[in-house]
Amino acid sequence: MPISADRLYHHNRRIAKEKWGFLLNHTTLESLKAFSGGFEFSIAGGDLLLLDDSWYVTHSGLLRLARRKNCQGIRVQPVRDFCDPTAARYSFRATVYTSKNCKGFVGYGDADPSNVSPLVHGAEMRVAETRAVNRALGKAYGIGICSVEEVGEQRESSRDSKKIPAQPANGNYGPKVRDRLCQIIRQHQLDPTLVKAYATDFCGTKTLREAKREQVENFVAHLADRAEKDRNALLCQLKSYLPSKEGAA
Repeated sequence: MPISADRLYHHNRRIAKEKWGFLLNHTTLESLKAFSGGFEFSIAGGDLLLLDDSWYVTHSGLLRLARRKNCQGIRVQPVRDFCDPTAARYSFRATVYTSKNCKGFVGYGDADPSNVSPLVHGAEMRVAETRAVNRALGKAYGIGICSVEEVGEQRESSRDSKKIPAQPANGNYGPKVRDRLCQIIRQHQLDPTLVKAYATDFCGTKTLREAKREQVENFVAHLADRAEKDRNALLCQLKSYLPSKEGAA
């Protein structure tokens, strides 16, 4: 039995809070509600990712959507004039057919070493094909967000940048700082709630929103350093912020 849109949203919201915790805001939650109801995207199923305060759909999420919509087929062809195997440069044209009488929704995708992550160097052809399919599926089903596979090296570098623009010191310490913190939490599999408690203690404030931008920046740098050098010690530190059990004794 299909899960209701409201139930799916609450399920997605719970998992999103577990994954990204206090990095969520009203706008991202409202968008999540729309994606849950309109496209039945599931975070648990790997359909959505949160990067730079924005949602991105995954290739697997788009394929599952196409299956639910009874997609009639996807045709992928190389655009040979824009392919150069010696330079690892590829371009593809994908056409999605949503029904038997559909003329097709077309999307293009390209990839070369300059616009893919170093982690997938050598797989530019597959990346280009995936991007083309994603673009075509996005057009076919009216997906208004970018796919995560389209995120290139430039975008990833911006996420890791240490050059953070000035922000008001009222808790609005900037999306890049929040995204860097989110990245550290995901990379080292840290508990977002305990990290928040640690950050508040580190900054010497009652709530994290009261912390100044410089304080939060310093905490993020500190957290990254500890996670890289001695994750076990960091985990022990975080466990010290677990709720006290004295009341239950």
